[in-house]
Amino acid sequence: MCNSGLFRTKRDMSEPASLIRSLDDLRRYVHRELCARENLLAEQFTMTEMPLVRKSRSCGIQFSLQGPRSVRLGAIWASDHNTIYFYDARGERYRKVQLQQRLLPDRQRAAA
Repeated sequence: MCNSGLFRTKRDMSEPASLIRSLDDLRRYVHRELCARENLLAEQFTMTEMPLVRKSRSCGIQFSLQGPRSVRLGAIWASDHNTIYFYDARGERYRKVQLQQRLLPDRQRAAA
């Protein structure tokens, strides 16, 4: 079987969730975890994000990663619970991570 360079041969150790202190840390963590789920090389696949809004207030971020062969992975950071929910290619939740340090969505950070 040929390895085209799109897949990881072994799982890298990613930073623990306890080290997430900013939205940029959150983005890096989610990207690495989604890639690790399907053994993808993080450098080969980009992640998109969309702010989640409830009653005109930012309440989190939805992350999506499009892999090869129509593989789509996702994660949602719910800012009110400060929790990340990870979803596999079937749309099933496979992991829930409670962050220790509270992060503020971009709009709330700008107002603070």
